[in-house]
Amino acid sequence: MKRFGLLPRIILAIALGIILGSFSPEWLIKLFATFNGLFGNFLGFAIPLIIIGFIAPGISSMGKGAGKLLGITTGFAYASTVAAGLLAFFTATFLYPILLKNQSFKEFENPEEALLSPFFQVDMPPVMGVMTALLISFTLGLGLAAIKGNTLQNSMNDFRDVIEKLIEKVIIPLLPVHIFGIFANMTQGGQVGAIMSVFAKVFVMIIALHIIFLLIQYTAAGSVTKTNPIKLIKNMMPAYFTALGTQSSASTIPVTLKQVKKLGAREKIADFSVPLLATIHLSGSTITLVSCAIAVMMLQGQTASFAEILPFVLMLGVTMIAAPGVPGGAVMAALGLLESMLGFNETMIALMIALYLAQDSFGTACNVTGDGALTLLSDKASGKDKKAQPRAVKAS
Repeated sequence: MKRFGLLPRIILAIALGIILGSFSPEWLIKLFATFNGLFGNFLGFAIPLIIIGFIAPGISSMGKGAGKLLGITTGFAYASTVAAGLLAFFTATFLYPILLKNQSFKEFENPEEALLSPFFQVDMPPVMGVMTALLISFTLGLGLAAIKGNTLQNSMNDFRDVIEKLIEKVIIPLLPVHIFGIFANMTQGGQVGAIMSVFAKVFVMIIALHIIFLLIQYTAAGSVTKTNPIKLIKNMMPAYFTALGTQSSASTIPVTLKQVKKLGAREKIADFSVPLLATIHLSGSTITLVSCAIAVMMLQGQTASFAEILPFVLMLGVTMIAAPGVPGGAVMAALGLLESMLGFNETMIALMIALYLAQDSFGTACNVTGDGALTLLSDKASGKDKKAQPRAVKAS
């Protein structure tokens, strides 16, 4: 199963959930509903730990190498991530009323009533609320960046490693089972047809947005370097397809670095910017998260206004630095915001995870390919007289 990637497992789980949910006895569906309840409660317990475990050491590590190049690169990464989120929002707002017309759970007075309830539940209350975890993360991260001591920093790094293992060894392996249970339950409730139709349409729109945003990024990079943007993108294709296979920006760093240097970026700039951007620049993932979130809200008969989405996107740009280097890391880091800012419940979160993971590799490939454009922009903005730069933080 280790060689059977996450994406095939997710697809298999969805297919089996639909097939078995159409004829399985009620007790079997309730058994998986019980697992879903336990897993969902555990996920709620883990969300504040994930936030603290990744955001605090991420912010503190960025600050320790503070300098002109760090500020420029981080600024470009944040602007790119926010712009990607807003592009996804405006596109979804325009297209979804057409693409997803009459595809919602409005026919159910209460969507939860269409799903079988579990045999029993076990409460797993989180140690703190999501906003408290975010505030603690920012306080610790900025504080650690300002002081010279390493004791707490090392402790936070160890805590991050523990949470990484939790995600990689427990949460991610159990996600296919969770998604299987959700789809089996929705199938017996008569809801799965709308879901699968939405999956297909949202998937196509997201891939199109990835391509459009890469063209925007490389048009900007090409204009400052006076190079054909199509040639720049073509040169980054090895990194794109490597990320498509590994589903990890960190694992693709050697290939990304090699191709970025071929674009003409100075070696010292590339050596600093590429590992840093692999950690903090997730424009492709943000496009996916915003697109999927709005789709899930529409399935529930809800609407997303600009006033609701803008704070979410702005916070998402910061929270993305918490995304660990495992498949699905971005959606794991974003669960707290989905819950606290957009009001996602357990069913909505499960649908969000399934939608996101179905195209996670494409989002990662977009992230990695865009790193080349941002490195060229950082190179141009940093000026010609560059002294040796500090090494970038370790990509997560």
